[in-house]
Amino acid sequence: MSNPFARAKYALSAHNFRQLPPDAGAEVAFAGRSNAGKSSCLNALVQQNALARVSKTPGRTQQLVFFDVAPQKHLVDLPGYGYAKVPQDLQAHWQQFLDGYFSTRDALQGLVVIMDIRHPLKDYDRQMLGYAASRGLPAHAVLTKADKLSRGAAANTLQAVRMELQRLWADTVSVQTFSAESKQGVDELRKVVSFWLQI
Repeated sequence: MSNPFARAKYALSAHNFRQLPPDAGAEVAFAGRSNAGKSSCLNALVQQNALARVSKTPGRTQQLVFFDVAPQKHLVDLPGYGYAKVPQDLQAHWQQFLDGYFSTRDALQGLVVIMDIRHPLKDYDRQMLGYAASRGLPAHAVLTKADKLSRGAAANTLQAVRMELQRLWADTVSVQTFSAESKQGVDELRKVVSFWLQI
């Protein structure tokens, strides 16, 4: 199966509304707490080692970063916070920016929330899924680093998270396990995102 994301390339970074690209076409946003494995997940999706920077310092992404995958089709890397090193006023700015982005962006077709399978559904994850639910957008939870658990433990966590998502948001959030190391779940994630983007 050919990878529709293999030609993905950096387009632009936006720190405020004025810097966003035109609200046209389709885009899928990726969110995740610092160190949840979001950059590794994006890189595995597009089969490139350095499209999304994998940082040793958590919380380095401080803009909405847009990647072109086809004409007027974007992947959007959202800032991953959850670390105290981020100043309060910057957190407030991001809160406002993300609130506005989620409530007004017509091109947004879906949200992927990246969570470490060993620490799923933290407050940030629930907040991001709540954004999608309030807009009526589909969301997909990706439990990364599945290779760090035994198969049985990973399956149990997947089932527990699925039940919790069902309880909170009925059928609007799907979930899968994933490993950037072993490439487990990469095809499944590609199918979800390419369906949302219609590519």
